[in-house]
Amino acid sequence: MNEIIESIKSIAIEIDNTIKNADLGYSESENSSGEEQLKLDVQSDLIIEKELSKLRSVKSIVSEEKEDAMNFHNDGQYTVCYDPLDGSSLVDVNLSVGSIFGIYENTLDGNGLVASVYVVYGPRIEMVITIRGSKPILYRYSGGSFVEISEIILNEKGKLCAPGGTQQNWEPKHKVFIDSLFASGYRLRYSGGMVPDLHQILLKGGGLFSYPATSDKPNGKLRQLFEVLPFALVYEQAGGEAINGIGERLMELKPAFLHDTSPCFFGSKSEIAQLRTAYGI
Repeated sequence: MNEIIESIKSIAIEIDNTIKNADLGYSESENSSGEEQLKLDVQSDLIIEKELSKLRSVKSIVSEEKEDAMNFHNDGQYTVCYDPLDGSSLVDVNLSVGSIFGIYENTLDGNGLVASVYVVYGPRIEMVITIRGSKPILYRYSGGSFVEISEIILNEKGKLCAPGGTQQNWEPKHKVFIDSLFASGYRLRYSGGMVPDLHQILLKGGGLFSYPATSDKPNGKLRQLFEVLPFALVYEQAGGEAINGIGERLMELKPAFLHDTSPCFFGSKSEIAQLRTAYGI
């Protein structure tokens, strides 16, 4: 696994350079969900594919940008599922974006997820690495290498709220719940990028990120293997919780197909407890 994490560090530097210098326009292709791909999405995906294909420990990769898995080494131990550039549509307005990696062994579900890594490309490059059974560690790129900064531990209760989805498509109970958080003093922090918003909540001590079931996406928008499960591992091991809209731990999900989605809520224990009360779950 160490060679995969070291490779992700090299990948992060290359993607950061690409973000700073590459064409920001659209490509002529669509991703697995039928969404038009930005050229940055395609380039980032190719960077990751090229680097991970060199590693004997990587059996296969699954990308948000590809319909099917790519097999590399039959004797490899791990499958890496990744979102190459989460929030890429924010690059043209110069907001932070990120990459998400889930490292799986044996099964592509929460039980098989052995490590999560995500990268934030902002004023500085930051990386969070979580190996199952240990606290998430924050690293910052400085002086040509990633330097360990600190463990990440969530407070029991936070102050930030990042509510995803279009409000007109929320269920009434979700709108009432989110309104109640703001009425009690929570601050809105929502950029439209999953990585920077979840990262901010982690580093600021706590809060809630939500992407619920909506009328237009009743099964949620965010993909389990690439986005939901990797961050569920991070949040649980930081001392928080991660559940779906019926109260199940996200880590217990078993995706029915590679691009399966789920409603998701990540937060400190207090916010998740308030959610359970509001939802009656």
